[in-house]
Amino acid sequence: MGFFSFHGRVLFASLFILSAWQMYNDFGHDGGPAAKELMAKLAIAKKHISSNFNVEIPEIDPRHLVSAVIALKGLGGLLFIFGSLFGAYILLLHLAVTSPLLYDFYNYSRNRPEYSTLLNEFMKNVALFGALLYFIGMKNLIPRRQIKKKAPKAKAS
Repeated sequence: MGFFSFHGRVLFASLFILSAWQMYNDFGHDGGPAAKELMAKLAIAKKHISSNFNVEIPEIDPRHLVSAVIALKGLGGLLFIFGSLFGAYILLLHLAVTSPLLYDFYNYSRNRPEYSTLLNEFMKNVALFGALLYFIGMKNLIPRRQIKKKAPKAKAS
């Protein structure tokens, strides 16, 4: 069982680790394509939040946000491979923050071609979020330390 569990975690985490590696290679001096896409999405989110909640959001450098995403994906994926709950929580944080921001299908009408693509990507991330919740739930079911009962010693008569 441990063999399959480890390989399952490796395959699951490879999605995050390889994505982080690709973002790192594309980063460049301007943050790469991820920062360009994130700038537009951040502008929409900032406008939406400030208009609905009357809160002024400070300027966020997209390069810093992309760097944080790379760190969360890489560190969370590596820790997850070794069965760490902390790694699972890091990946949960990443998915909870980035999924609604990057895959904003709710800003498009159903007739637009971007809608179905964004909705599919968002639902994929929801499924990954669910898998991480399942891992955390199963990990919490297993007791930390098995108490070994000592066999009673035979009494000499």
